[in-house]
Amino acid sequence: MVETLNALFLNIIKSFPKSDLMLYKEGDQYRPLSTAEFGERVKSLSLGLKDLGCDKGDKLVILSGNRPEWAITDFANLCLGGVTVPVYTSLMPEQISYIINDSDAAVVVCSNQELWEKIRSIRQDLKNVKHFIAFDPVSSEDVLSLHEVMESGRRILQDNPEAFDKLALSTGPADLASIIYTSGTTGIPKGVMLSHGNFISNITTLVSIIYFSEEDTILSFLPLSHVLERMVTFAFLHKGCSIAYAESIDTVAENLLEIRPTIMVSVPRVFDKIYTKVMDNVLSSSALKKKIFFWAVKVGKEYAKKTILKQPVSVYLKARRNLAHKLVFSKIVEKTGGRARFFVSGGAPLSKDIAEFFYGIGLVVLEGYGLTETSPVIAVNTFENTRLGTVGKPIPGVEVEIAEDGEILVKGPNVMKGYYKNEAETNEVFKEGWFHTGDIGHLDEDGFLVITDRKKDIIVTSGGKNVAPQSIENILMTNPFISSAMVIGSGRKFISALIVPEFEKLEEYAQTHNISFKDRGELVKNGQILDFISAEVDRMTPHLASYEKIKKIALLDREFEIGEGEITPTLKVRRNRIEEKYKDLIDSFYKEQ
Repeated sequence: MVETLNALFLNIIKSFPKSDLMLYKEGDQYRPLSTAEFGERVKSLSLGLKDLGCDKGDKLVILSGNRPEWAITDFANLCLGGVTVPVYTSLMPEQISYIINDSDAAVVVCSNQELWEKIRSIRQDLKNVKHFIAFDPVSSEDVLSLHEVMESGRRILQDNPEAFDKLALSTGPADLASIIYTSGTTGIPKGVMLSHGNFISNITTLVSIIYFSEEDTILSFLPLSHVLERMVTFAFLHKGCSIAYAESIDTVAENLLEIRPTIMVSVPRVFDKIYTKVMDNVLSSSALKKKIFFWAVKVGKEYAKKTILKQPVSVYLKARRNLAHKLVFSKIVEKTGGRARFFVSGGAPLSKDIAEFFYGIGLVVLEGYGLTETSPVIAVNTFENTRLGTVGKPIPGVEVEIAEDGEILVKGPNVMKGYYKNEAETNEVFKEGWFHTGDIGHLDEDGFLVITDRKKDIIVTSGGKNVAPQSIENILMTNPFISSAMVIGSGRKFISALIVPEFEKLEEYAQTHNISFKDRGELVKNGQILDFISAEVDRMTPHLASYEKIKKIALLDREFEIGEGEITPTLKVRRNRIEEKYKDLIDSFYKEQ
């Protein structure tokens, strides 16, 4: 039985010899990396790092986009007993400096010249770092290349073929595998300590309830610094799947057609974008095409509902569904490569409407829930047990309870060891053996978990009404004219919202309606545009209670940005920061008329 990530690696290279364990883009085509090559590189790099003086318990930072070298470096470090500290490439240099120093990292590995410039700018502050290593050539003489470190390890491996296995097997399940810094929607990021056993418990449970195999191909584009992508990478490799790395988030649509994956893991924002693009195309088509599309979607949803509830499907419904697939769904499915078995959504709530749409057209999206602190999966929908609008049932071995105030509490082998060098924060989230997630939700009558919002994000109006902003924001962001939204109203008489428009669509609307504007700043202040978006907001939210209704809006002239501290690398809104930044604008909503 596999008990550590090191044992998992050894099992991969023994059990799944294949020519294309990984695929990466070079030039204009994808190239394969075999299991044998992958295994040899991990072993050589691990012994090379050992030769540099890296030892059990030493911290190694990885600052890189997704590529085979990321996984190679991670496994190499883990197998010598090291602790991997992933860092988002989108972070500002001062944020990177904080993580490197707080984690006591001895080695920093980065991928290219652009990221090396971030490290170079903070290098004088990195007192504990002994070695800098780069995947690609960089303009600095004392930065080691990955190739150099591997070459020294290869020589050791040739002289002593048993050296690697002995090193890898000296790690146990309780040993620390990784420190992953939370995105920090409020306050300073905290280093989540996850052991080999934490990851393995999540991996082995996941593969027992969702089937995938060496026949599957995955497109990886969610950053490997995100705990979900990292854990599923371990899980996919554990079953011998082939992993293809997208070039970037901007090339996912193109890479889908090149790789034709059977599985993809994503965050809801990507599914929102796909949905919006499909609806844009439909709404600009002929009346007949629109009629056929909406008929097909209605049929698809009816078919999906019966399938999910395991109800018999009539011959007539099957025939209509087959026709809908031929006329409409097949064209959408082809845009994903045409082979998708399922997608996984995590990291934030997925709109029920969007989940129903994808399920209806035959693209199954298995939504789950978890946190960095839980390695990460707590609950997930499966093929056998799915309920749209929920995040599924708690996974086997993980206990979930709901506190009196609605907070979700968790126990299980996947729960972290604690926050690195932060006993006070650790004690704050662990009470009577339960980990307090900070999320609000409930278990329905059949045991499916429903997430309402983050506890700290719940809005309490001056009238004492509780409003969950995320669910309203998710509804708004399904509108083709709205890119981002943040709902406001804590301690206020009514709910308002800051909205970032989908500018391409809004500019097109303005031109069609002869609304002139010099720039986006002028566009978002135009009275006709404000009235139009207000009407769209009302149209999207007819079902909201009166106290949840959005009474006033303001349009912003740019997206929320990571560099401005307005969103986290995982695209979660930093509400306090945005409210502080737009205080005068927000206050103007509530001035007595």
